[in-house]
Amino acid sequence: MKDRKHAAPVFKPYEQDQMLLIPPTAAELIPADHLARVIDRAIDGMELEELFATYEGGGASSYSPVMLLKVLIYAYTQKVYSSRQIAKQVRENVVYMWLSGRNTPDFRTINNFRSSHLKECIQDVFAEAVGILVEEGYIGFKAYYLDGTKIEANANKYSFVWRKATEKYKARLEAQIRSILEEADRAMEEENAVYGDRDLEELGGNGPIPPEKLKAAIERINEKVRSRLAGHEELKKKICRDLATVESKDLPRLERYQKELGIMEDRKSCSKTDPDATFMGMKEDPMRNHQLKAAYNVQMGTEDQFIVGYSIHQKPTDTTCLIPHLTAVKKRLGRLPTTIVADAGYGSEENYAFLERRRLRAFVKDTMFRREKERSFAKQVYRKENMPYDEERDRFTCPAGRHLTFHHEQHTKSANGHPATVRIYEGHRCGGCDHRAACCSGQGNRRIQVNRNYERLRARARQRLESPEGLYHRSRRPVDVESVWGQIKQNRGFRRFMLRGIDKVEAEWGLVVLAHNMIKMRQAMA
Repeated sequence: MKDRKHAAPVFKPYEQDQMLLIPPTAAELIPADHLARVIDRAIDGMELEELFATYEGGGASSYSPVMLLKVLIYAYTQKVYSSRQIAKQVRENVVYMWLSGRNTPDFRTINNFRSSHLKECIQDVFAEAVGILVEEGYIGFKAYYLDGTKIEANANKYSFVWRKATEKYKARLEAQIRSILEEADRAMEEENAVYGDRDLEELGGNGPIPPEKLKAAIERINEKVRSRLAGHEELKKKICRDLATVESKDLPRLERYQKELGIMEDRKSCSKTDPDATFMGMKEDPMRNHQLKAAYNVQMGTEDQFIVGYSIHQKPTDTTCLIPHLTAVKKRLGRLPTTIVADAGYGSEENYAFLERRRLRAFVKDTMFRREKERSFAKQVYRKENMPYDEERDRFTCPAGRHLTFHHEQHTKSANGHPATVRIYEGHRCGGCDHRAACCSGQGNRRIQVNRNYERLRARARQRLESPEGLYHRSRRPVDVESVWGQIKQNRGFRRFMLRGIDKVEAEWGLVVLAHNMIKMRQAMA
């Protein structure tokens, strides 16, 4: 068999230094349906006076904020979040070159625009973007699917400050300071006759010690020591040494505790790296040890997977975020969607009452919605939900046939200050009951709590949830809003903020939201 002769390979021309008579512009290299063109047209169609107002006149000229906004939004669609990486793309990537008009801002300029200028007006820019979605017919403010997630803050996970520990250390330090100052004051016989066992007036009684009053007390005692203990050098040295310790070590610690408690306000924790962040439990727990991390609670509402509203919160529970979130959306957009859909994390008397007052058609589960439908729940005969209730006599009947009658009313307030009235029902002679071990968890008679207003609101919510419309929204919610979380966190890899401080974090999340909506707009056009 003869060997077959193969033709010599032929390659296409390759000339890196080939000159062109008419070089193409950057725009000619960008396809007509490219995502960058969608972003370019959308931003050009916005009214951005609030963004321009963040710049002061005078000095050297600044890069165009419109250009920087376009570049940042496109970068976030491409999973590029670092300002240095964005600056690198502007120098090397033809799409960024076209969006930037061949401008080459460095990473400091990009980061300053993102953290300083955008934080002042990101809400206005987002409202403009939502307006475009409404005009183009992508959203109609009909159904609003709400959900929240925790996004890790740009903070060291070991930089925690706990309220309970800070209050304990502060009280212990204040007691130590009082002891030292009172001992120094009583060491002088004349002062002892005046004060006896009473506290120093400069420290404001037996309550917390303000740092400024502590400074005044130290100065006063120092003056008295210098003027009245002449000739008692040993005692004078001891008192001066103790006062110096209080002034150099204890006073700075007291000021630090005071500052930390002021930063936390009504929160239980904060981070030293990012004081606005709160330590929260995260779904991402690879070590499975329930480790808390500094994070923000991000609330977001969608319609047809377009993000219509968002807000950043410092409290970890979704229950406390619904009202401030919807209030912020109303303020930003001027109106609210007619239908609100949320999961069981938002079911509470306060939230139901708010939605009822605003006359919003809400489909919000309560915390027991799914559990009460399980077969095992009906077998738990000792739960109050499964005890027969006699409305006429206002009493419950336990499995042993005994009655739990009304005992008293208890008035409580939620974390946001919402008042609630709880009716307490108590059994009789539960001590000798054969069912006590299974029925009662503590000492005394069995007690149950009933919130009539919450039960009424919950019954109305369940009626809506079990209607055909409710079944539709319950099946639609995971597809609509939870898939958006998956696209942002998993597909685009945004799981940790780059900036610190809640204002800057809000601006950064605004870029994430704008990028997502631009991608969805591009997909809808295809």
